[in-house]
Amino acid sequence: MKYVDEYRDKKQCLRLASLINAQVKKNNYKIMEVCGTHTAAIHNFGLKNLLSKRIELISGPGCPVCVTSDGYLRNVLNLLKRKDILLATYQDMVKVPVDHTSLEQEKSRGADVRSVQSALEALDLARNNLKREVVFLGVGFETTAPGTAIAIKIAQKERIENFSVYSAHKVIPEALLALCADKTLEIEGFLLPGHVSVVIGVKGYRPVAKQVKIPCVIAGFQPLDILLSIYRLIEAINSKKPILENEYQRIVSENGNPRAKALLQEVFQKQDSLWRGLGVIPQSGLGIRKSFEKFDAFKKFKLKNEMISKVSGSSCLCADVLKGKLTPSACPLFVKKCNPLSPQGPCMVSREGTCRTYFEYRQN
Repeated sequence: MKYVDEYRDKKQCLRLASLINAQVKKNNYKIMEVCGTHTAAIHNFGLKNLLSKRIELISGPGCPVCVTSDGYLRNVLNLLKRKDILLATYQDMVKVPVDHTSLEQEKSRGADVRSVQSALEALDLARNNLKREVVFLGVGFETTAPGTAIAIKIAQKERIENFSVYSAHKVIPEALLALCADKTLEIEGFLLPGHVSVVIGVKGYRPVAKQVKIPCVIAGFQPLDILLSIYRLIEAINSKKPILENEYQRIVSENGNPRAKALLQEVFQKQDSLWRGLGVIPQSGLGIRKSFEKFDAFKKFKLKNEMISKVSGSSCLCADVLKGKLTPSACPLFVKKCNPLSPQGPCMVSREGTCRTYFEYRQN
């Protein structure tokens, strides 16, 4: 039965790809998949090979680790100079290079850096290490931010004084505005992320969709999900209709997850945020509200404003990759000097990073 299902899906994908290609009416269509998981799925399923060469699928800033700034990482390195700090972070953050070092290298020199799966796991570290200051690196979009909010609320309720969060949480809709503001990118349509959309719903994009005035489609991660969404985008581009559609209806609703959104509203407030490659995007970050400020590592340890930090002098071109200006294969460092064993930038480190995806699915 499984073979029959796989055969049927493959047949449907080929048919849908044929319908997409039949719609191609101009020399080039430029569609950005905002989510790093979409980029991985497109390469994993070989979808580009099914589509016309005139349909250009470009990767965007959909990896939270990748868009986290050097200034944020420098603040983290300064935190590690304190002997009482126990740093808890997602695994992908550990190998991100900055200023010729990384959290992994600092750990090898004696810093206490722990990899965790969630903010709640970091909170457990605080419970079990009461003489240490446990700082959790809150990195992620709307998908992971509610989990961080829960941890902060529990810490307040239980009066856990040695726990704090250094928030680098960001929101996706405002990033779409920044991308469209750069006319050199010439983006004609957005493949919107499924995971984020589960939280914010279709409604979360409506104000932005009215401003960007290009087709936007929320997509799932199976090949048929992605191809159907591309079909609708090509159709809308041809007819010049700035649609906002949800092709992931089995998971994403109009209003999203009310409880998750309420948590975000209660614990966080929007603020300007620095994105690697995109610069400072107004109201695109999630800062911790004053009512929870005792758990805000930025205030607790009087960290520097990352937006005034110097730009890294690295020859890594991750910033251009995140903006869709450059494909990883066009970077002179790709494979030769930059690979998962020796990453030159976060896009090669993260599992959602575009460079990592291109590396893993490259054709030798």
